[in-house]
Amino acid sequence: MDTLPQPNALAAERLAALRAACRAAGVDGYLVPHGDEHQGEFNAPYAERLKWLTGFTGSAGLAIVMNDTAAIFVDGRYTLQVRDQVDGRLYQYRHMIEEPASAWICETAKHHHKIGFDPRLHTPAGLHRLEEAAMKVGAALVPLADNLIDKIWKDQPKRPQAPVMVYPEKFAGRSSAEKRRLIADVLKAEHIDAYFFTALDSIAWLFNIRGGDVEFSPLTYAYALLFSDGKAILFIDPAKITPEAKAHLGPDVRLAPYDGLDHELTLLDKSVGMLGLDRDTGSRWAYDRLAAGRKVKVTADPCTATKARKHPVELQGVRDAHIRDGAALARFLAWLAKEGPKGTLNEISAADKLEKFRAENNSFRGPSFATIAGAAGNGAIVHYRATPKSAATIKADMVMLLDSGGQYLDGTTDVTRTFAIGKATPEQKHRFTLVLKGHIALAMARFVKGTTGSQLDALARHALWQEGLDYDHGTGHGVGTFLGVHEGPHRISKVGNTVALEPGMVVSNEPGYYKTGEYGIRIENLVAVREAPQIPGAEKPLLEFETLTLAPIDLAMIEPEIMSPAEKGWLNTYHARVRETLSPLVDENTRAWLADATKAVP
Repeated sequence: MDTLPQPNALAAERLAALRAACRAAGVDGYLVPHGDEHQGEFNAPYAERLKWLTGFTGSAGLAIVMNDTAAIFVDGRYTLQVRDQVDGRLYQYRHMIEEPASAWICETAKHHHKIGFDPRLHTPAGLHRLEEAAMKVGAALVPLADNLIDKIWKDQPKRPQAPVMVYPEKFAGRSSAEKRRLIADVLKAEHIDAYFFTALDSIAWLFNIRGGDVEFSPLTYAYALLFSDGKAILFIDPAKITPEAKAHLGPDVRLAPYDGLDHELTLLDKSVGMLGLDRDTGSRWAYDRLAAGRKVKVTADPCTATKARKHPVELQGVRDAHIRDGAALARFLAWLAKEGPKGTLNEISAADKLEKFRAENNSFRGPSFATIAGAAGNGAIVHYRATPKSAATIKADMVMLLDSGGQYLDGTTDVTRTFAIGKATPEQKHRFTLVLKGHIALAMARFVKGTTGSQLDALARHALWQEGLDYDHGTGHGVGTFLGVHEGPHRISKVGNTVALEPGMVVSNEPGYYKTGEYGIRIENLVAVREAPQIPGAEKPLLEFETLTLAPIDLAMIEPEIMSPAEKGWLNTYHARVRETLSPLVDENTRAWLADATKAVP
């Protein structure tokens, strides 16, 4: 008689340990989010609690563990990945939009059940629906002083202590004092006496500092309190502050220990009557602590909108970074065109080679995210990350998707190219061209001032929609300047967004198509919003996109017959610019490959 396969032993052991910790804490369940105390996209190793518990490595997710059942919630990017990484005998798989955690709590929690959570890892808004769901069935969410994962994770890494790096004004465009005055004026206008910053990228931008605490993003763990007179308190581990950093911050920035935050807030001058807190990253703990005896105004982080509108100096740095990045990518693609069909490479060795090409540039500081190198069916996993176990061999007659980026001192890059190793099938070429048509439609768009990204999203999907096809991710995300590869407040997505696109904003243009188990297609360039030439009779100012990314789009994947003259014109103009800009920066072999890869489509 056949026996049922046993659950993953390590995952089962950790799940059992968490349930034991729940019983000891007097709760019937526990929330385990992906995220740290600052709600960032990438975590330091100590904060990878969801990964440690379940094995899931995606950048967004939530597990809810009850006494006799558990579930893991992920979005559309990770529906395939979660099944590969998380044992379905231990956790139910749930789509966080279509099958939200609030609905699962209503179905699963019982009367008088208590579900514990760490208030430092959740925002009030993020908890609201879960709390409402629990109340409907007579259950309750209960904040716990101690994180239960931390209590059972015996070899949990320590919080990192990378030294703070001063970010020069020649890259930032403005001094920290100027930025603090600028944001302080926003606080005055909103009648806020001091704002408590929790978002690490906002703190890095505001103080012109960078760090090495978080993988892929040059951030340092810190909190900050900015007063309406431009003075500030920076809560940070003293060991991180070098003499140079201390001198850079100056007398108007007082340093306080990161772990001394609670004590410092107790001593806060009573004249500070109204405190501001970020609605997206401010934790439930921070809200409760600030609201003790004071008024708290939960608003959008005032740095976010200003940071998104790049200073002209920053924009020029981003352009320069893309040129260097394009040269490295061209060298890689030329190398892969020769080596790929031999069958001696896999996804990991290819990604390592690309990083090696980028690293030859002195301003390169590492990848901006984990490279997504997906050959054949792995390319259909939107946020795939190859492991030694999963890495596919690259060989002829397969389609490969490569999504990668670099952190440079003057800019952050993110580029996706899909290319044929050998010969593409007619279906692959046809669907690639539909994706390309969407990419070009967005790249060529002109739109009136005040337009949001959600209003433009359909342009990128139109050609796919006409044939009953689509993709389950956003079309564009904001990108920082030597900061996070994903930043707000703007985006291009089906999801409604009230933030208008403004000159200086950098955003990705990345439509795609994915056929599960067979191949994936995505074409991604970064673009900057700029003012468009005004036309006679125009009644409103016009905006357009400046394409920043410089990398060939695989001609072998294109079906020219379904492209319009205007689309071919855009592609040929873009390829001519790629060729002319990059050719002087690459070796002779790459230059020859580049000439062929960017030839005009008739």
